Amino acid sequence: MQIQTQVQLKPFNTLSLDAVASHYVRVQSVEDIQTALDFAKAEQLNVLVLSGGSNMLLPEQIHALVMHMDIQGIEYIQDDAATQTLKVGAGQVWHDFVLWTTAHQFYGLQNLALIPGLVGASPVQNIGAYGVEAGEFIESVQVYDRVTEQQSSISAADCHFSYRHSIFKDEPERFIITHVTFKLLKHADLKLNYGDLKQAVGEDLSAENLQQQVIHIRQTKLPDPKEFPNVGSFFKNPVISQHAFDQIALQFPNLPHYPQPNNAVKLAAGWLIDQAGWKGKSVGSVGMFHKQALVLVNYQDATLQDVRTTYKAVQHDVFEKFNIELHPEPVLFDTNGLIRSHADQ
Repeated sequence: MQIQTQVQLKPFNTLSLDAVASHYVRVQSVEDIQTALDFAKAEQLNVLVLSGGSNMLLPEQIHALVMHMDIQGIEYIQDDAATQTLKVGAGQVWHDFVLWTTAHQFYGLQNLALIPGLVGASPVQNIGAYGVEAGEFIESVQVYDRVTEQQSSISAADCHFSYRHSIFKDEPERFIITHVTFKLLKHADLKLNYGDLKQAVGEDLSAENLQQQVIHIRQTKLPDPKEFPNVGSFFKNPVISQHAFDQIALQFPNLPHYPQPNNAVKLAAGWLIDQAGWKGKSVGSVGMFHKQALVLVNYQDATLQDVRTTYKAVQHDVFEKFNIELHPEPVLFDTNGLIRSHADQ
């Protein structure tokens, strides 16, 4: 393990923002984590945990120890007639892991193919797509607890998974995820809740075809971060009350919506952004992608301030048109490596 100084993080965040870390270390084991934390404590540095960099907004200068997760490995834990339990290193590439599960005939994650990032980030915002969330198949999350200074395992129930949320968002500075334990199915149970996916799958109701169609749809709609730097879906789909939806639907009867528990309704943020005139629109070097209005793109050497200018303009116009607040998905960091609320900026 080697601690480096003045490291450019542009290659390590998918929005390709210039961000120089005063201190940087790649960790490949739990022991590395403890050593890195000891260094940070001695140097009085905050610690910023960097996973795949696909869900973060970084400032141009970061005075902190950036801990880049690179713990690898897939371990068979236990199985029965219906399920297989796997313990996966936080540094595994998520999409590669999903492909691996399908190749080995373990099912459940196929709807989540091609989501960028690493396995360790999957529980944090309970990643989801096409009617499936990672939390449905997570049995437990292995962490280093910075409060107790010990390794521990948090059960899925105690992770408090909900839409794009978990305990790891409630206590972002406390836990460093080292492994995620998944309980996958040995017999496919396809989730075809979304019309475009059901149509694409057609009559070939195999998990392999489902995965292939998910990849095709995402490649068709979403830009490759290597060509158009982005963090995927930039805003959360807003969830509002049934009463609020009924009022909006009077004026916008074609508004896409999805019923939720507790008399709530989820709306399609991309549709709202499109209707507000932002699909394909840019402010300077940052804009909303022309094929998918939900994706914010860095077209050329944007700064964090450039990104803020664009997404706040999008929020303003959507609110003016629909009286609905959009909330960004990516995590915002300050110059000391600490997480900040978008509302405070």
